[in-house]
Amino acid sequence: MRALLAAIGFLTRVPVPARVFDDPRAQSRSLAWYPAAGLLIGALLCALAWALQTRPPLLSAALLLAAWVVLTGALHLDGLADSADAWVGGLAATPEQTRERTLTIMKDPRSGPVGVVAVVLVLLLKFAALASLPAPAWVALLIAPVLARAALTLAFLSLPYVRSGGLGQRLVEAPRTACIVALVLSAGFCAVGGWRGAVALAVAALVFACWRRICLRRLQGMTGDTCGALTELIEAAVLVALALSC
Repeated sequence: MRALLAAIGFLTRVPVPARVFDDPRAQSRSLAWYPAAGLLIGALLCALAWALQTRPPLLSAALLLAAWVVLTGALHLDGLADSADAWVGGLAATPEQTRERTLTIMKDPRSGPVGVVAVVLVLLLKFAALASLPAPAWVALLIAPVLARAALTLAFLSLPYVRSGGLGQRLVEAPRTACIVALVLSAGFCAVGGWRGAVALAVAALVFACWRRICLRRLQGMTGDTCGALTELIEAAVLVALALSC
């Protein structure tokens, strides 16, 4: 239970007991519960969407997106902005210099113009997709957060973590069996959406594969910021794909 609370406490702004963050074992085991935290986000968004289903579509989409950002504390948007700035500004003469410069820029808490543009574009895509989906759009609102957090679990199983220390280093030590079970359940959960769930799963897998390839080429691994970018990109891609399939 502490591992689940640790996942919820890190990935959302839902209050959890502070003591779970002082338990290294719970922090490590929380990786397997990331998709469950995504399910909680999706369930809360579905409840809000149900309450707003008779309201104007544009207003409902704006309120849903605002609630989504508040619920997650803009955690992943920050990673997206840092990654975008670093990817554009990190180019150098050699691959090694590019890698080091990219990692250095990611550490800078300030957002440059590229990062701001990336965040605006992703939010715009999410808003347009939410406004285009038939209310209450429960399939998209449930599946997108689950797949985006499941992608984080898969990322820590399949890529090196290139920064030392911190929560990310603890997640590298997560039990692999529990994480694999969580991934299988997440994929199976897409069945609730029927063929749309299959589309969402395929889109998420494609985004993950592209992200993994790019991270390995540039960084020989991943960072917390690139994981935040992955979460936002998968959510946006799934929402857009489901909106286009309506």
